Amino acid sequence: MALLPTTLGTRPRLAVEIRPEGVVAARAEDAQAVVSAVAFGVLAEGVIAPGLKPGNVGNVPVAVAAVKKALDAVALKERYTTLVVPDAAVRVLLLDFDSLPAKAAEALPVVRFRLKKLLPFDSDDAVISYQIMSSIRGSVHVLAVAVPRDVLAEYESLVREAGFEPGAVLPSTLAACAGMAEIDAAALLVNAGDRSVTTAIVQGGVLLLHRTVDLQAEGLHERMVAAALADQTLPLIDADTSAGEWARQEPLNGYGVIDDHHISEQAALEADLLAQKIAAEVLADPVLELDVELEAQRLTAVEREVTQAVSVAAAYFEDTLEAPPGVVLAAGTMGADVLGRLLREAGFGDGEIRVREMIEPAMLVGGAVSSRVPHGWMAGVRGH
Repeated sequence: MALLPTTLGTRPRLAVEIRPEGVVAARAEDAQAVVSAVAFGVLAEGVIAPGLKPGNVGNVPVAVAAVKKALDAVALKERYTTLVVPDAAVRVLLLDFDSLPAKAAEALPVVRFRLKKLLPFDSDDAVISYQIMSSIRGSVHVLAVAVPRDVLAEYESLVREAGFEPGAVLPSTLAACAGMAEIDAAALLVNAGDRSVTTAIVQGGVLLLHRTVDLQAEGLHERMVAAALADQTLPLIDADTSAGEWARQEPLNGYGVIDDHHISEQAALEADLLAQKIAAEVLADPVLELDVELEAQRLTAVEREVTQAVSVAAAYFEDTLEAPPGVVLAAGTMGADVLGRLLREAGFGDGEIRVREMIEPAMLVGGAVSSRVPHGWMAGVRGH
C-alpha cells in the first residue's frame, strides 16, 4: 500500500483525512483533482490522539461513525478511498545514498536498514515506503515514510468498519504536497492544527524539507492536565472564539461529530451561556482562575512553537534557495488568517511574507462546498 504521493490519476478519486480535530472527505471527478463534493465533521477531544504507539483511536465507535458519515456524504459508487493520516503518526525522512538498487524489492531492504537507527520504533515492525526525489552520479536523494504497523492498522480499520477500503495511505502534509505538483516555483507549506505543526518546502515536485513539531511537547499538555480539576475541561471564557470548541466538547448528535450547519447559532448561544457561567465561577473560585491563566499560557506557548517552526523553515528556505519565501501556503485546521496573525505579531519577515490558503476557489467545482467548510481542512483530501 502506497505511503507516498503518486500521480493524481493513479489514486482513488475518493479521499478521507482523519485528524484530531475531525474528519473531512472529498471526491474529485478527474485527474486534475478538482473537488466536486466535500463533507466534514468535528471530533470531540481525545477521539483521535495521533502518535507512534498503538492507541491513536481513543473512541472507535465515534471515529468509525465520523468516517462513515463523511464518506457516505461524498461517495457515489466508490468503495476504495485514499486515507490521509496525521503527520504525528508517521515519520518522514529525507535520506541520501551513494547508490540504490534499481529494483524496489532490492532497494527497500536497504532503506529499511538505514532507518533502523533513525526511527524511534523498530523498523522491522513498520510499514515503509520510499520515493527517489533526485538522482545524480554518486548521490541518490530519497524520501522515506515509516509508520508502525499496529498504528497504521488502527486507521485502516476505521475506514473498513465504515464500509470502505483504503486503496492508498498518505501522511497529511505529503498528501497536501501532492497538490503542489503543478507549482514550479519553490513554496513553503505550513500544516498546523491543535496538536502539531508540519512545515514543508517543495520545488518542482521535489520535497526539500519536511519537519513536524509536536505542540504538546515540553510538558505543555501535562502541565495543563495537572493544573486542571479532576475530570474537568479547562474553561473557555471568550464567547466569540469558543463556539466551535464548545460544540466539540458537547457533541450534539450522539456520535461525537458535528455537521457544519450545527456549529452556528445554537453553538454560539451555548458558548455565550457557558462563558457567562464560567466568568462568574472564576471570580468565586481561585482554582478556576489559575486554570484560565494556565490555559492562556499554553496557548501562548503553542503560538510560539508554531511561529518558531515557520521561522526555522523560512531560514532553511532562504539558505537553500538563496531567497526568502514570498508566500506561505496554509493547510490544516489553523487557517491562513490565524497563522498570518501569529506571524505578523511575531514580526516574522518584517511583514513582507504573505500567508494564503493553499486551497483556492478554482480547485473546487461550484457548489461543491459551503463557505463554512474551512479551506485548510481540504488541503490533504484535495491533494491526494
